[in-house]
Amino acid sequence: MKLNKLISYAMGATVALGLSAGAAKAQYPEKPITLVLPLGAGGSHDLNSRVFTSIIPQYLDNAMIVKLMPGASGQKGTAHVAQSKADGYTLLFTHNFFDQLQQHVTKLPYAPSDFETVVRLNYATPSIVVLASSPHKTLKDMLDWGKANPNKLKFGHSGNWGAIMVPGAMLLSEASVKATLVPHKGGGPTMKALLSGDVDFTMAFPSVIGAQGNKLRVLASLGTERTYKDVPTLKELGYTPSVGLMNRIVMAPKGMPADRMKKLRDAFAAMQKDKTYGNMMKRLGENTELMQGGEYEGVRLEQSKNYEMLVKSITSK
Repeated sequence: MKLNKLISYAMGATVALGLSAGAAKAQYPEKPITLVLPLGAGGSHDLNSRVFTSIIPQYLDNAMIVKLMPGASGQKGTAHVAQSKADGYTLLFTHNFFDQLQQHVTKLPYAPSDFETVVRLNYATPSIVVLASSPHKTLKDMLDWGKANPNKLKFGHSGNWGAIMVPGAMLLSEASVKATLVPHKGGGPTMKALLSGDVDFTMAFPSVIGAQGNKLRVLASLGTERTYKDVPTLKELGYTPSVGLMNRIVMAPKGMPADRMKKLRDAFAAMQKDKTYGNMMKRLGENTELMQGGEYEGVRLEQSKNYEMLVKSITSK
């Protein structure tokens, strides 16, 4: 074979290898993905994120790193993600109250339309809890005491207009109880406040309640069905079923490339079949009811309408 022909073949092979290497290098994700939580440590989002970020790397071929960024009732972390590049390397792990309710009560440094849903990871219903040593044995006991002692009952929550504050405020309003609402930077700090006796009661999700062992007493759950066998629901106790359902959602800045969004959604879908993930979530007391982002986007639109009416009903009283 002539020398110039050999050189031509060699150059062609080099170019092909270079293109192949370049394609491999460009495969998303090339580096770890940052998952921002606009909430503090120790809450249900933190506990859930520690589980799925330990499993999903095998379906993404790279790590997903949790970054806690609490502050301003979730606005600090959410704004950080809104201002990030829509390249799939910075994601937000939030919930429906921050995502769709807050816009109706305050001016935000971003808009819900700045984000699109990757997946709804799962959902959870909170329960009303007090310390096991509390004198309040039942929800009726606590609300009766609160009614007889205006503003002395302290309700700790995870942030203004969040997943704990909203259903709690609705219950207190319906029960005609004037209480003191004490905000904290997430479910973890709220639980610490309860355990230290700084507040009288709060609402918490199964993963957080389970982590406390026998330190708590559950007075009622907010779902339409019992979360705990021996604990009644608000509906059973004669109160209006609450809007306390919290959707845990993974979101991305609007405009992320479609192929990267697909890679993320496919990874979360594959993770649902992972036995280790399922067992870990079961031990945590949480479900694995994934909803893909496209479907959840329709839910978001309906939430905005409902929350606007909810805010008007609460603030007009």
